[in-house]
Amino acid sequence: MENVKSGDSVLVIWNNDNQNSIGSLVEEVKAAIGNGSVVLENSEMITESSRPASSYDAVLSNWLAPHTVKHTDALLAIIVKILKPSGKLILKDTADLTTTLKLNGFVNVTKSTDNLYIAEKPKFEVGSKASLKLNGKPAVWKLDNTVEEAWAAGNDDEIIDDNQLLDENDLTRPDMKSLRVCATTGKRKACADCSCGLAEELRGEVKDTPKSSCGSCYLGDAFRCATCPYLGMPAFKPGEQVKLDLKSDI
Repeated sequence: MENVKSGDSVLVIWNNDNQNSIGSLVEEVKAAIGNGSVVLENSEMITESSRPASSYDAVLSNWLAPHTVKHTDALLAIIVKILKPSGKLILKDTADLTTTLKLNGFVNVTKSTDNLYIAEKPKFEVGSKASLKLNGKPAVWKLDNTVEEAWAAGNDDEIIDDNQLLDENDLTRPDMKSLRVCATTGKRKACADCSCGLAEELRGEVKDTPKSSCGSCYLGDAFRCATCPYLGMPAFKPGEQVKLDLKSDI
């Protein structure tokens, strides 16, 4: 019992598999702690309300054969609360508990060759708070002046005049001919079997086709708008002179 000292308050966690030898363990602990105190808790019965928080200098768990106490997260969470700050958990377990103990808040976790674990509760209480001391003012981003204040103060070195963002070329209206694209591909390149007049236009030739908003009136109703003046008439060849019967109902 070199891990407990005189005057310690010790909690011993056991289960029903080793109840016949628990008495001898209590006597061994009492001999090591002298005028300290020792209490027992069954691992299957202990709860968060079983013992006050920060009550024990050490917790001795699963010390007796056959070492069947299960150190679950729930049990370890109870133990870390009832230990005093810097208190020790001393347990025996064949399972690898190093990571589990750390995840449940224990520090300075060690394991010996005989499956003996020793872990400590941190030097502060669970859930305690501490204020951070910062040297000087915190380095946070701050907008000291609004744009209006900067203009008023004459500090406009970092402000860009939006009128300078556009040059004369940007203000020039583009030639509508340069925006003419193929009705099929949407590109400024005529198809091999171009019938919309773009091929002739790119070659500089004038194509006498009926004028319309879409340029596809001569192709037939499948290509005509709902308000097309040629709607209902058969398709005609590009350049063909087509006359409308203004007296018809079309």
